[in-house]
Amino acid sequence: MKKLLVVALILAAGFVSADAKVVNGVAIPDTYSAGGTTLLLNGTGIRTKFMMNIYIGALYLKAKGSDGAAVAAADEPMNVRLHIVSSLITPDRMAENTREGFTKSAGGNVGPYKAGMETFINTFKDGIKVGDKFDITYVPGKGVQVYKNGVLKTTVQGLAFKKILYGIWIGPNGIQEALRNGMLGK
Repeated sequence: MKKLLVVALILAAGFVSADAKVVNGVAIPDTYSAGGTTLLLNGTGIRTKFMMNIYIGALYLKAKGSDGAAVAAADEPMNVRLHIVSSLITPDRMAENTREGFTKSAGGNVGPYKAGMETFINTFKDGIKVGDKFDITYVPGKGVQVYKNGVLKTTVQGLAFKKILYGIWIGPNGIQEALRNGMLGK
């Protein structure tokens, strides 16, 4: 029985490594489907605050990209996944950090994006817990679709909004250089 369990664990480990990258103990899938397009994992990074891991960010693109501004501005399907790894993140903290991120990404001019920003932030109001996965998927012609654990929560229209939103993680004025570099595969 013990031998069978060991063999099963070895096989399971092989399947995980074939289909996912493991970051901080979390399996990150190699692909993501958005708008009928299969996207490839571009890179991952860990968002830290006060030396604590908060979430794992993963960027999925049609083709590898390392220029954050160009990726954020591209009008093509892509996805940012936030995998929550800390119980310290609350809806209020996420809202505060998202507003700060928008302000940085937009160079201080959040006025044109305020309504979309608040719609996006409302996605987090029903709670956040360790293990939650938020997929922020851009589909041309539809906008930014926000999923929590695979369930569509909201959609915000517009490429301009998507550019600022994605800029939070991968733009030149993003929230954290190590996170940006990891997601851009640097």
